[in-house]
Formats: sequence, C-alpha cells, structure tokens
Amino acid sequence: MQRGKFIVFEGIDGSGKSTQIKLLANYLREKGVSVYTTCEPTDGPIGSVLHQCMTGRIPADEKTIAALFVADRLDHLNNPVNGILSKIEAGITVLSDRYYLSSYAYNGAHVSLDWVIQANAMCAELLRPDINIYIDIDPQVSLGRVSRRGSTERYEKLDNMERVRKKYFELFERLGKEEKIAVVQSRREVQETAKKIREVADELFGF
Repeated sequence: MQRGKFIVFEGIDGSGKSTQIKLLANYLREKGVSVYTTCEPTDGPIGSVLHQCMTGRIPADEKTIAALFVADRLDHLNNPVNGILSKIEAGITVLSDRYYLSSYAYNGAHVSLDWVIQANAMCAELLRPDINIYIDIDPQVSLGRVSRRGSTERYEKLDNMERVRKKYFELFERLGKEEKIAVVQSRREVQETAKKIREVADELFGF
C-alpha cells in the first residue's frame, strides 16, 4: 500500500490555516485522496494542559511549554487510536495545522532555538512533512482576525506575532535544505489563497 502524504500548514495566528486546510481537504477528496485533518496542540490529555498554559490558567515558563509541545507532538504521532504515523502507513494523507516548525518559530522566539530543535529531534526523525505550506500575512491583519474571536492566548500579541513571523523566515533560510517549504501569500479573497495552495498540492501529488 502506498503511504499517505503529510502536509503541514504553518503561519502566525490568524493567518487562515484552518480555513485553508478545510478547502484543501475537500479538493483532495474530490480527487479521490483519503484525507485526515488534525491540529496541534491536540485535544488529548497533554494538549489540554497546553491549552490551559496558553490561556494562563496554568502558569508555566517557556521551556516547560516547549517541552509540553514536544510531548503532545510525540503522542500525536504515535497514539494507537488516531496517531499520524498509523494514518500515513494506512495510505491516508494527513493535513496538520502546525507541527515542529511552529515550535521552532514560537518557542524559538523566546528560548534557545538550538535547544528547541534538539528537543524536537525525535519528532523530525519519526516524520518529516512532505511539504510545509506557510501562509504569510501581515501581523496587524492577523491580529485583527484574532481579536474578533474574543479571548486571546499567550502568543497572540502584535509584537510577538512580528517576532514569530521574522523567526519563520530565519528558519526557512536555515532549514531550506532539510525541509520542503512553500510560502503562500494570504490574499484578501480566501479562494485566491486556496488556488495557490492547490497548485502546491497538484505538484506534490502529480495531478
């Protein structure tokens, strides 16, 4: 059986990742591809603790949060019920809203990037994305979107969004030979962005 693909969507908060994942999932299913969509942090036990850290209900420093992301990610990969690795081995294409590049960008903006990369090394060894699709957006625009949701989380502040966006592009320069990365500009019209993402997927699948 042919392995499924692993497609990761990256970007600062409010960049439209979840919307574009739904649109790409529908497109791939129309092409006959079996698709499973997921996100990080997960809604598992470790992910639930992370969500509470992100909203301030549980106090935690940056290294603790970074370590929790790694633990949640390993469970995300290996969970016997709905782990990513088993899905891909079964021929299912997985679309994930965030993976370890998010840790590199978000945690690496606050603690040693080398430490974050080393902490995530096992995840990278277990599974590298077939493509990382980074949706680029002006941080002020994304903050406006996030603010309309209501409550904001730990990293959803303009200065942090600007810092994280900068960190992403530093990562692309540093990891260009290790990671397959496609940068897609977020357009005012959702379908314009979706069209660019479909072009990336078409090339990956050979449609």
